[in-house]
Amino acid sequence: MIQNYDAIVVGAGHAGCEAAAAAANMGQNVLLVTMDMTRTAQMSCNPAMGGVAKGQILREIDALGGLSAVVTDKSAIQFRMLNRSKGPAMWSPRTQNDRALFNTYWREELEAIPTLDFWQDMVVGFIIENNRVRGVKTGLGIDIPCKTVIVTSGTFLNGTIHIGEKRMGGGRSGEKSSTGITEQLVQLGFEAGRMKTGTPPRVDGRSLDYSKMEEQKGDEKPGKFSFSNRTSPLTKQLSCQITYTNPVVHDTLASGFDRSPMFNGAIESKGPRYCPSIEDKIHRFAERDRHQIFVEPEGWNTVECYVNGFSTSLPEDVQFRAIRQMVGFENAKIFRPGYAIEYDYFPPTQLKYSLETKLVEGLFFAGQINGTTGYEEAACQGLMAGINAALKVQDKEAFVLGRESAYIGVLIDDLITKGTEEPYRMFTSRAEYRILLRQDNADERLTRLSHAIGLASDKRVREMEKKKILKKSLRTFLDRESADPKELNDWLVSRGTSPLKQKVKYIDILKRPQIDLDGLVKYGTTFQKFINSELSGEDLVLEGVEIESKYEGYIQKEKEMADKMQRLENIKIPDRVDYHALTSISAEAREKLSNIKPETLGQASRISGVSPADISVLLIHLGR
Repeated sequence: MIQNYDAIVVGAGHAGCEAAAAAANMGQNVLLVTMDMTRTAQMSCNPAMGGVAKGQILREIDALGGLSAVVTDKSAIQFRMLNRSKGPAMWSPRTQNDRALFNTYWREELEAIPTLDFWQDMVVGFIIENNRVRGVKTGLGIDIPCKTVIVTSGTFLNGTIHIGEKRMGGGRSGEKSSTGITEQLVQLGFEAGRMKTGTPPRVDGRSLDYSKMEEQKGDEKPGKFSFSNRTSPLTKQLSCQITYTNPVVHDTLASGFDRSPMFNGAIESKGPRYCPSIEDKIHRFAERDRHQIFVEPEGWNTVECYVNGFSTSLPEDVQFRAIRQMVGFENAKIFRPGYAIEYDYFPPTQLKYSLETKLVEGLFFAGQINGTTGYEEAACQGLMAGINAALKVQDKEAFVLGRESAYIGVLIDDLITKGTEEPYRMFTSRAEYRILLRQDNADERLTRLSHAIGLASDKRVREMEKKKILKKSLRTFLDRESADPKELNDWLVSRGTSPLKQKVKYIDILKRPQIDLDGLVKYGTTFQKFINSELSGEDLVLEGVEIESKYEGYIQKEKEMADKMQRLENIKIPDRVDYHALTSISAEAREKLSNIKPETLGQASRISGVSPADISVLLIHLGR
């Protein structure tokens, strides 16, 4: 007899895995349906996790009790903290990963959850009664009942692969596309669109001359993503390499433009603005005579390499000739060519903050189906959809993160409030409170919230509280203890800052822009003893206290700004409001508000075309 599941997750990519794990770890009976179980959490594009703003998201997923950071640490082959030369709001952890191990570790994590079942099949439609989802229909002709459905279809919905003038159906290289879902949802009244993404050729590392390239090593003292003690930093790392395109490469690529689906009209949908194909780059930036290319190893025990920056859908022969004209690639052998892929998505303004659809109760969307690009953006949506599907089954209020709480909150608010017509990618610049939303404090921001809804474990809360206690202890030491001028003056002068004339509190020295905590520990004898006895190995504690000490004033200002905005977020807007009857607001605002149906006044204020005057009218209408 077929079980009636609490949640069925459609698709086992990054969003699907996080969704299934979250709902199951919150005590729900979950079924994960995927067309190929061997491709679970497949790294379809580059073998890397994190990066600018994405690293912050991955830390937030971990803080909430998700699994991506744990899997990332276990499968990492290199770790780097990006943007160290900038302010701490910009610091972003990133790893290179072993593609095969990433897949293996994710599957092990999922199979260890007792209430999570698996089924290899294609979902071709949904069972819907009275605008509520009741189950899914599969390609094998099986109806599986459930209370909620989370669709994480990635690039598979009516996917079309383009290589030159060749077109073929597919959701990924070597895998068939998914059909039936879009057509049913459009009949139900959903709006659908098309987006495009792409991938570069993979090459044989044995055929490359690394001596001609620039080596890019990992950090000397590598960190890790997960706040938990389930993982450890790397003790050995693999290097990446850097090379460049040149005018000859550009001319060769341009010779194939007449056969390029990007330029001959075969591809009409929009691709990711911030990760364009190589043909798009040389067309849009014709004045540049070279573009940077990163050669990234695919794992510990493979010669396959990912050519980051060379995404293309040009004909195979053009790809082959062009890539061999780059320095170090003169004898390159290609394992498989790059390609572009077009797929269906559903504009995310059709969703609530919980990622549940407005038209069908119990139906959730997460990942690229919502118009995003990137593993991390997909994973965090899957996590939130899984949490909220579980809470819906339990008849509990939805779990929503505000823009002041997490990058995840910024992403979801952007999507459901502003929508997107091109693949959405997270950046630090999208977050107005980014100094509050740093990568080092994600656990302090989010772990207790997740624990309250039944996802983050007691152990994770204890670990987070221990970290806070240690931070408080360090800050107390800095505030109370004074540094000896004899120990520090030579070092202070070498750093370009004035020497001490008398004993000065450590906190006042640390706040100098030229000074860092590592130096104070190295040269301050009293400080060194304290660190060695109380905080040995607690790098995140030291990092967090240094940031919070140096940027105290800025952090306080952002908190005050966030508190002011929170007042609008606390004012809920009833579903029944008839905006067309509010003649005192602009016609554009009436149209936008009616279409998006904001849940709070704060969300309404961020809708393009809704003015402060319109918000004032709404305030009066709501009796405030």
